[in-house]
Amino acid sequence: MKSFKSLLKLTILLVSFMPGIALAQLNGSYVLSGAVKDDHGQPLVAATVTVKGTQYSTSTDSAGRFSLTTNAKFPFTLKFSAVGYQAQEFVIRNAGSAVNIQLTTQSLLINEVVVTASRREEKLLRSPVAIEKLSITALKQSPGPSFYDALENVKGVQMTTTSITLKVPNTRGFNSPNNFRFMQLVDGVDMQSATLGVPLGNAIGPTELDIASLEITPGAAAALYGTNAINGLSNLFTKDPFKTQGLSFYHRTGVNHVDGIGLDPSTINETAIRYAKAWNNKFAFKVNASYLTGTDWQSNTRIDQNPGNLKTANPAYPELTGANNAAYDGWNKYGDDALAGSNTVSIKGITVNGVARPNLTVARTGYNEVDLVDPKVTNLKLDGTLAYKFTPDLQLSYTYRYGRMDGVFQRGNKISLNGATVQNHKLELKGTDFLVRAYESIENTGNSFNVKPLADNLDLNHASNSVWATTYKNALTAYANANGGLTSANLAAATQA
Repeated sequence: MKSFKSLLKLTILLVSFMPGIALAQLNGSYVLSGAVKDDHGQPLVAATVTVKGTQYSTSTDSAGRFSLTTNAKFPFTLKFSAVGYQAQEFVIRNAGSAVNIQLTTQSLLINEVVVTASRREEKLLRSPVAIEKLSITALKQSPGPSFYDALENVKGVQMTTTSITLKVPNTRGFNSPNNFRFMQLVDGVDMQSATLGVPLGNAIGPTELDIASLEITPGAAAALYGTNAINGLSNLFTKDPFKTQGLSFYHRTGVNHVDGIGLDPSTINETAIRYAKAWNNKFAFKVNASYLTGTDWQSNTRIDQNPGNLKTANPAYPELTGANNAAYDGWNKYGDDALAGSNTVSIKGITVNGVARPNLTVARTGYNEVDLVDPKVTNLKLDGTLAYKFTPDLQLSYTYRYGRMDGVFQRGNKISLNGATVQNHKLELKGTDFLVRAYESIENTGNSFNVKPLADNLDLNHASNSVWATTYKNALTAYANANGGLTSANLAAATQA
């Protein structure tokens, strides 16, 4: 009994003189207890206490206290750590070791790293993003007029056809005639037009004779290719002149406008040729050429977007409706944009048969799209590649691409492309574990024009709005007074103005 009391007194003394850590022995194990504070003397919550080199660990409670059971032999090390604080270690040499633990704050500059893609070749099933791939066999079996139309058959891809030579793929968001965030690459080179901000379809891309495969990333690919690839990516890979040599040729002919509405039936023709040659597996070259001609569909809808009962028209003139609408705004007519108010004049002081009439809103005559836009389309494409192998695994290559196109580019307004050219130069050094690529794009819009500003300028070149309004007013009132009303006077006045 006396022995037990002595042991109890010794234990109490140990606990009293160790404000940082207390140890109690139980069945060969030690129960460590204590407290951890921060550099302001406040209890540190959720700090980690670990017996270094073992699996024994615990964390502090809301008061900064901890209790840990271990059978580690003296001496052993306790490690104290917490997020935002500098870790500390303390050696417990015997049961009488005393310590006060106080962790100091630590400022850390953390570099965030988000890994969502890779530059290495990998299997499609292992890729971190969804990739759809079309082989040359699948492209040849596509029922479309060109391999580029095969994109529409890929899962998750929508294709908007704005003209024969301009097809716009879309894989994310709302379908639109211009997908500004869908990147189109050919052998890793961006085909974007610098002026328009989007690729001109496949205007300077490869022909079917030189296509090896095609990959589509339907989702965002910005991690590798920047914000222009937020809506997705297509990458066209061409044939290696070292592996695919010889002469290839094709010619295609089709017929459109077979119903004869608007235009007579016409042919679409495309001719392409490819030649590649290599010597001693050291030097190789390839050249490609293609030429496409055809007649595009013409927009010729005459629906009035601004009928006479609208406030932007003339509700006070019920007789001026339908074909007699003075504020007529045709759907495929430019320079008469009455609905937007950009091509209208307000005529005051109209008197018919001695009766004064309210102000009359009149739209400029304007021009039909069929009179401004040539439906003929052409696309000439040329490209060549020179490649030299220093070793079997080290290759230097230079590629030049040229494209010339006549056609229609659809945006908010239509743009008639007339002699638009795009050139692309690429220099590339490729090894087994590195790739260095530099490229430049050069563009010339030729005699291209925006259809709406053209019509506006033609209106103003004919006569200013004030001069035109005076001519129209005089003709309108003269015809109306001579013929008894305004029913057909507008048409006659517009013809004279």
